[in-house]
Amino acid sequence: MQTETAIMMRGPLPRIVQLAADVEHWPEILPHYRWVTLLEGGGDRKVVEMAARRGRFPVRWRAIQEIDRSGPIPVITYRHIWGPTRGMDVAWTFTETPEGVRVAINHQFHPPWPVVGNVITNHIIGPQFIEHIAGLTLSTIKQLVEREPAAKNAGTISRS
Repeated sequence: MQTETAIMMRGPLPRIVQLAADVEHWPEILPHYRWVTLLEGGGDRKVVEMAARRGRFPVRWRAIQEIDRSGPIPVITYRHIWGPTRGMDVAWTFTETPEGVRVAINHQFHPPWPVVGNVITNHIIGPQFIEHIAGLTLSTIKQLVEREPAAKNAGTISRS
């Protein structure tokens, strides 16, 4: 299974990256997140347990979050290490455009379950859970960023 969920946000890139990376505070800003617990590490590499809701269905997993700041724009990655999506790789990427910042969440998951694994991930886990939760996450962060005063004054992204 491979999915991409993307949205255009009008606001400062550093603020968008900050909100995307600060997973411990997601339950305070994202109503569909039940909790995020820091299990170890901190800064640009941490292990977290995350719990969200897809409607009435609770979901929970653990992941290693790493932030790569070696390039001009950071990339936030996750490797799911526990739960039904163990082995899934996730990457948040940010692209500056004249219209704003394109934020994309890419999920790659090849389940270890024999025979039915791809059918379940391609038809249930991907579209019904992963894409739904990622879409809510992006749209909520977009609303937050675009309501902030700095976003209202940011017509186009300045190139340094």
